[in-house]
Amino acid sequence: MDVMCITSPIDAEIIEKLRVGTRVLVSGVVYTARDSAHQRLVEALERGEQMPFGINGQTLYYMGPSPAGMGQVIGSAGPTTSSRMDEYTPPLIAAGMRAMIGKGNRSSRVREAIKKYKAVYLVTTGGAGALLSKAIKKAEVIAYPDLGVEAVMRLEVEDLPAIVANDIYGEDLFQQGIASYQRGRC
Repeated sequence: MDVMCITSPIDAEIIEKLRVGTRVLVSGVVYTARDSAHQRLVEALERGEQMPFGINGQTLYYMGPSPAGMGQVIGSAGPTTSSRMDEYTPPLIAAGMRAMIGKGNRSSRVREAIKKYKAVYLVTTGGAGALLSKAIKKAEVIAYPDLGVEAVMRLEVEDLPAIVANDIYGEDLFQQGIASYQRGRC
């Protein structure tokens, strides 16, 4: 299977080409956000306040970094469990967020928002944070520094590897995997 190179912020036309199982390399600007940051972002939306970054077309990486070592841009930068953000994700997708990167499956509510608003959910390998950090070329905290590792960061990434897990066509990599496993059982 080929690998598709995509740039974030992601154009809507690219989202239409991304199908479940497609391997991608993400380059460009990606923002980090976890539970507490998601809550603040959604609360800002609900109050009609300006968000700390323009959400339209953007990618959020569910990641909490470890401190950077000597000469490093960032420490280990692996994904965290995406379902923890499910409560806050649909309003962010409705506001224009185009992609999310994390690990694990998503709720039906998130999958429906992905279809309705034409977004995509990408997964990357948990436990490979040291390797994934090599794709991060620049990292800076841009919002909510009081949250520590959960602060929103702006990352510049080059060839961050991921796989499409949920697409605009309603396909789900996790459901496909379960079905495939069940067919192959004795």
